[in-house]
Amino acid sequence: MPSTTADAPPESDAALSHGLKQRHLSMIALGGVIGAGLFVGSGEGIAAAGPSIVLAYTLSGLLVMLVMRMLGEMSAAYPSSGSFSAHAERAIGPWAGFTSGWSFWVLLCTAVGLEGIGAAEIVTGWLPGTPQWAWVALFMAVFCGANLAAVKNFGEFEFWFAALKVGAITLFLVLGVLAIAGVLPGTDSPGTAHLADFFPNGGEGLVVGLLASVFAYGGLETVTIAAAESPDPVRGVASAVRTAMWRIALFYVGSMAVVVTLVPWNDPKVAKEGPYVAALDQLGIPGAGQLMKVVVLAALLSAMNANVYGASRIAYSLVRRGQGPKALGRVSGGVPRVGVLASCAFGFVCVLLSYWRPDDVFPWLLNMIGAVILVVWAFVAVSQLRLRGRLEREAPERLTVRMWAFPVLTWVSLAGMAAVLVLMAREPNTRVQLYSTGAMTALLAVAGYLWQRRRPAP
Repeated sequence: MPSTTADAPPESDAALSHGLKQRHLSMIALGGVIGAGLFVGSGEGIAAAGPSIVLAYTLSGLLVMLVMRMLGEMSAAYPSSGSFSAHAERAIGPWAGFTSGWSFWVLLCTAVGLEGIGAAEIVTGWLPGTPQWAWVALFMAVFCGANLAAVKNFGEFEFWFAALKVGAITLFLVLGVLAIAGVLPGTDSPGTAHLADFFPNGGEGLVVGLLASVFAYGGLETVTIAAAESPDPVRGVASAVRTAMWRIALFYVGSMAVVVTLVPWNDPKVAKEGPYVAALDQLGIPGAGQLMKVVVLAALLSAMNANVYGASRIAYSLVRRGQGPKALGRVSGGVPRVGVLASCAFGFVCVLLSYWRPDDVFPWLLNMIGAVILVVWAFVAVSQLRLRGRLEREAPERLTVRMWAFPVLTWVSLAGMAAVLVLMAREPNTRVQLYSTGAMTALLAVAGYLWQRRRPAP
C-alpha cells in the first residue's frame, strides 16, 4: 500500500488562501460544465453524426458522470489542490501522481494558448487589422495578473463568465423549446422532420460524433481543484458532484436535441458558423451570429482563466509532494505565483509556436495532448477502485459522497474508456493523437518512476 505525502490531512493545502466563497464554487460547478468545446466543436460532431449526436452526447455524458462521481468521492474524502493527481499518488504510488499531474499540466497550459488564439480570432474579426498575437498577449496578461493577485479574482471572473454562459444557453433552450412546440411568435414548428434520418452516416458517423463529444466535456475537474481553497471544500465538492447529472443532461444533451430538431443536420451553417448560430438564425433572431460570438468569446476567456488557475494549482500540489522543481511551489500571499507565471509562459510559447512552427512542432504538441483527458480519467477510476476499500476500513466518516453501485459502475467506466481508446485507434484523424499521448504518458511514467526511486516518499 503506497504511503506518501498525499496522505496528509485535508488542511495540507493551508499555505494557499481560502478565498473562494460558496457562490464561487456553485457557479464554477454550474458554468464549468459549459465549456468552449460545446460552442466551438459541436458543429463538426453534428455534421458527422447528424441527429444521432444526441445519442453520442448521452453516451459520453454518462461516462463523464461516472468519472465525476468517482472523483467527487475521493475529493470529498481528501480535499486537495492536486485533485486526481494526489488521489493517484495515494492509491497507486508517486509515479502515478507524477504522470497524471504533469500530463494534465501540459494539457492545461497548451489549452490556455489555444483558447487565447480562438478568442483573438473573434476580436480581430470585429477589429480587422489588429494583430492576433497582441490580443492573446493582452488576455494572457489580464488572467495572469488576476491569478497572481488573489484566488478570489479567479473566483469572481469565473462567477460572471459562468453567469453569462448559463444565461445564454438557458435562453437558447427556452426559445428552442417554444419554437419546437409551435408557440414562439413568427416561427413554424419543424416537428420531427429533421430527425427522420437519425443515422445519416451510419455507425461511422456516430463514432466520429462520439469522439467529438467526449472531448467537449473538458473543465469539469476545475471545481474539485478549486474546492480546496474554499472554507468548506467537502460541501463544495459534494454539491458539484450531486448536480452534475442534470447539468450535463440539460446543457449538453438538451441543447444538442434542440439544435438538431430545429435545423437540418446537413445545413452548411451548422459546421461553418456553429450550431447555435444556425439555430438562432432559423428562429429569425436578429444579430444571432454576433450574439453567439460574444458568448463563445466569454466561454474561451473563461476556459483560459480556469486553466491558468488549474495548471498553477496542479503544479503547486506536485511540488509539495516532491515531484517537481521547488520554485513552482513557492506561495506568496496565498498564491503559487511562480506556478502561475510558468503556466502562462508555457501557454504563450504554444501561441508563438503556432506562428513559428505551424507545420511540425505545433501539430505535434496538439497531438500529444489529444487523449490526455482519457489518461486522467483512467487514473481516476483505478484510484477510486483502490481507495474505496481503504476508506471503508479506515475512515468511513469521510465517505460523504459515494460512487454508485461500487465496484460495478467503476469497472463499467473503465470499459467505456477502453472502448473510446479503441475507437480512436480505428479513426485516422484520432489515431495519431492516441499514439502521441501514449508516448508522452509512457515517458512521464518512466520519469515518475525514476523520480520516485531517486527521492523516495517519506
